[in-house]
Amino acid sequence: MTCLIFDGVRAARGDFVLSATGTFGPGVHLVSGRVGSGKSTFASLAAGISSPDSGRVERTGVRRAMLSLQFPEWHLTGLTLAGEVRSYGLEPAPVLAEAGLFGRAEDDPLALSRGELRRLHLACIRAGDWDLLILDEPFSGLDCREKLGFCRWIGGRRTGIVIVCTHEAQVLPRVDRLWELRGGDLVELGPVPEAIPRWGLAPPAVRALVAGGQVPSNLAPEDLEEAACRTRG
Repeated sequence: MTCLIFDGVRAARGDFVLSATGTFGPGVHLVSGRVGSGKSTFASLAAGISSPDSGRVERTGVRRAMLSLQFPEWHLTGLTLAGEVRSYGLEPAPVLAEAGLFGRAEDDPLALSRGELRRLHLACIRAGDWDLLILDEPFSGLDCREKLGFCRWIGGRRTGIVIVCTHEAQVLPRVDRLWELRGGDLVELGPVPEAIPRWGLAPPAVRALVAGGQVPSNLAPEDLEEAACRTRG
C-alpha cells in the first residue's frame, strides 16, 4: 500500500523545531496551521527535498511525487510556457487551454502574473499522475471560483496520497483526515467527520456549526451549507 511515514522526525530551522510522527495513507489529508507553524518545512520533508535532523521519513509505494510550492515562480524551469508544460512531461496545448492561456505557448513565463502562473502550475498538476501530491498553500493567488474548482478536483481524487498544507479559512475540499501543526508539533486529529469537533484551527463557519450542535459531514462549501440547513430547520 502507498504510504508516507514520519517516525520521530525533528527538524530545526533556526530557533524553530518541527516535530512529527504519523502515517499518511491513501486519501486526502488536510494539515492546517497558522503562518509560521511549519507547514512548508513539513511539506519539504514529506517530499524528500530536505532531510530531518533526527528520525526518519519513509515513502512506500511512491513512484511519482510532486510538491507544489507556495510561490509558483519557484517551479519555473522553461523559457516559454510550452517549455514549462513539457518539463512536467505533458503536451502544452490542452494544459494551456485548461489554464486559460491558449495561444500563448511562446510567451515568457516571467511575463505572467502570479495568478496566471498559479493557474498554469495547477493545470500541470491536474494533468499529472501522482502517487504522492503535497500542496503547500495551493489556494494562494486564486479567486473564489478557481478555489472551488481546484477543491472539487482534490476531493474527487480516488488514488494516491494528497496532503493539503494550508491556513485557508474560506474554501476547502472534502478531506479524509485532519491534522494540525501546533507550535511546531504535528497532531493527528483523525478521520473526518469525527475529528471536526477537535479541530482547534477550524474556520469560523465550521466552529459556528459545531457550537450549534451540527457537525458537517465534511469541509467543502456544500457540506457546510447542508449542515447550516439542518440548523435552520
